[in-house]
Amino acid sequence: MSTVRQYLQAGLVDELHFAIAPVLLGRGEALFAGLDLPALGFRVVEHAATAAATHVVLARHA
Repeated sequence: MSTVRQYLQAGLVDELHFAIAPVLLGRGEALFAGLDLPALGFRVVEHAATAAATHVVLARHA
């Protein structure tokens, strides 16, 4: 996940789509630790909840 954080900080990602499911797979790693997504230009542009997951799309705006 540190690679993803580095790409986000470098401005190399324009859009992210997350499917968040309530499943515990282990300790995991905090994807957005140490990042200020609004300061990097990201905002939620779409979100939808289904029975299996919540989908969130983040996009960087100019």
